[in-house]
Amino acid sequence: MPRSNDETLIKNIDMKKIYTLIAAVLLTATVWAQSPNKMSYQAVVRNASNELVTNQAIGMQISILQGAADGSSVYTEIQSPTTNTNGLVSVEIGTGSTSDNFSSIDWANGPYFIKTETDPAADGGMNYTITGTSQLMSVPYALHAKTAESITGVITETDPVFGASVASEITVVDTVNWNSHTVDTDTQLDEAGITALGFVAGAHTVDTDTQLDETTVDMFVANNGYLTTETDGDITNEIQDLVVSITGDTLTISGGNFVLVPGVSFLNHPPAIGDFRDGGVVFWLDGNGGGLVCATYDLSKIWGCSGTEIIGADGTVIGSGGQHTIDIEAGCSESGTAADMCANLALNGYSDWFLPSKDELKQIFTQKESINITSLANGGSALRASVYWSSTEHSSTQAKYISMVNGFEFFNSKGNTYRTRAVRAF
Repeated sequence: MPRSNDETLIKNIDMKKIYTLIAAVLLTATVWAQSPNKMSYQAVVRNASNELVTNQAIGMQISILQGAADGSSVYTEIQSPTTNTNGLVSVEIGTGSTSDNFSSIDWANGPYFIKTETDPAADGGMNYTITGTSQLMSVPYALHAKTAESITGVITETDPVFGASVASEITVVDTVNWNSHTVDTDTQLDEAGITALGFVAGAHTVDTDTQLDETTVDMFVANNGYLTTETDGDITNEIQDLVVSITGDTLTISGGNFVLVPGVSFLNHPPAIGDFRDGGVVFWLDGNGGGLVCATYDLSKIWGCSGTEIIGADGTVIGSGGQHTIDIEAGCSESGTAADMCANLALNGYSDWFLPSKDELKQIFTQKESINITSLANGGSALRASVYWSSTEHSSTQAKYISMVNGFEFFNSKGNTYRTRAVRAF
């Protein structure tokens, strides 16, 4: 039996008083052989003092609204029930005083809402001061099932005896054979049956001593392209070593030939601090296979654009140097500055270099020993015991630098000429 419960706190403001109804609504529609055109409704009634209204006649007007909580009424009735000792009132919607027809409601054309208006006064009158509206969910649609009591139109059975089905070909003999079926567990093939299957009847032995003679082996080798004679006169070079390059994705054999295998260098040689790769020396790793490299030699320039504040170039963190360089290039028309020289540097096949931020430059100081070793090994120069410009602006006239002697961080005039070490990301 479908049922829905809806507990609602309803408040309505009168000109002088506020009445409150806390209603526990139970709507039930039961489908029998013939569904009754009514619904059960229960509510607990309280007065303005939040006291139960017990053993008292009250007035109620109940409406069924279509489409929305403020939709048009398709059915309205009036009832005068009496509450019990617990303040509970029970009514059957569809049996009250009304000029509407409850059975004419088209429950399929919802949604529908139930609106209750209550007069809690002792006389059970029509001075409705408490109003509440709740949506009817699935319960009333049991009434819609009444449409199944009648069928509109004609239903024509096209194959009442399954004449068009494959089952129509099953005969009485088929049924008897099926019911009398047994599993044959002792059937054996005779010699004729074995021969019919393409096998040779008789005892079978496994040959464990068959060997190929030299002629047969030579025929097999020749037919499959194997070498049978020495082709280059050197019997020591058939097995060679494979070497994977650190960069360049090159797979080389010791005899001199090579092949490019995309990605093989990274898989076999993940980046490490001090590696020479991607145009420079690795000095910082992001933990995901990427990082930063610095150039193998210095540039020496002024920071430039003293008196001009570069918007966006005041960050310090790792990862901000590239954007700083873009901002400096956009906001400073002076050529030949530290950022400008880095941005226009083309080195080892790469042209996306930038002036490092303060924290990026601090990482260069931290890894300077590894940087110096690799730079010198690849034709570059070591970091000098001097100060280096960062791309971090301090003010419109000053920028931040770091000393490669002790890692000291400070700021100075943009017009000073300091060293720079370009950086790029990989």
